[in-house]
Amino acid sequence: MAYETKFRERVMKFMAKGHTIAEASEVFEVGTTTIKEWKKLQKETGSLEKRVLKRKSKKIDPKKLTVYMNEHPDAFLREIAEVFGCSITAVFKALRKLKFTLKKN
Repeated sequence: MAYETKFRERVMKFMAKGHTIAEASEVFEVGTTTIKEWKKLQKETGSLEKRVLKRKSKKIDPKKLTVYMNEHPDAFLREIAEVFGCSITAVFKALRKLKFTLKKN
């Protein structure tokens, strides 16, 4: 659950008046670990805004996989995994997401 910035600021103002983390936790019904993280965030960034999540790019580029599959329709999952440098499971999931089906001969 993400707390609004104004709520975080109220908790920090409460603590600035001399109250402890435990007291703030009881009054505002927020975990002590959460308050400690807010203090750390404020110290590092100077604000209490939520951090933007950094997502890693996917190992398998969907466009390259589509091109590869059109050129090599009979390729095994393990062969595709070797070409793209990832696991067989990653290839399977990427193909399923792109709606490529397995041969049913």
